[in-house]
Amino acid sequence: MSTLIKPTPWDMAAFGIPTWELLEYSAAALQQAARTAGHHTLRVDPLADKRLLHEHGFYYCDTLIEPHCGSARLRTAQHHDANISTEIDAKMALVICHGAFAHGRFHRDFNLSKSSADLRYDNWLKQLLEAQQVYGLYWQEALAGFIGHSGNNLVLHAVAEPYRGKRLSKYWWSLVCSELLASGHNEIRSSISASNLAVLNLYASLGFTFNDPQDVYHRLVP
Repeated sequence: MSTLIKPTPWDMAAFGIPTWELLEYSAAALQQAARTAGHHTLRVDPLADKRLLHEHGFYYCDTLIEPHCGSARLRTAQHHDANISTEIDAKMALVICHGAFAHGRFHRDFNLSKSSADLRYDNWLKQLLEAQQVYGLYWQEALAGFIGHSGNNLVLHAVAEPYRGKRLSKYWWSLVCSELLASGHNEIRSSISASNLAVLNLYASLGFTFNDPQDVYHRLVP
């Protein structure tokens, strides 16, 4: 198999079909995808000419942006009822995770089932829990959400429904970011959907700035 596309086994496990990511935006890569059965993902610069994508059957799913912030810019907030811990009940975390990612590109893809998209994020959280890369977010000692991380990257996070929209997340994100910076990282990064305004505003309020926007296109090849 040429290196123009690569398999994504973690997605295949959730969707039950071959899944692929294109490594470049080129006619050759798009033609190889067209000859390879399965679900394909390509990330491109928002200002790139999209003509080839449309000619090869790719459709838009999302725009991702990267929040990033160092210790000098981080604006923290504290509350005595908000705490974090690496001690977390996995079953309770998975309940919070299931169905929490409506803004995700897989949920927005009309060719994929919502239940399989939910499973994809559930599986990801399980892997992070097994690797002990998850902070539990606690409010008055009750589990209210989680933030999964890989090094200095906040890779998966969700807040339970009863705690959303109450301006509480800034306290938990402040604690997690401060702890990761104190552990030796120079910067905290994440990747979010540009359509998720609640999370975008959260990061902006904490002093994060944004770069590296990428449009995400999919194609399903029978």
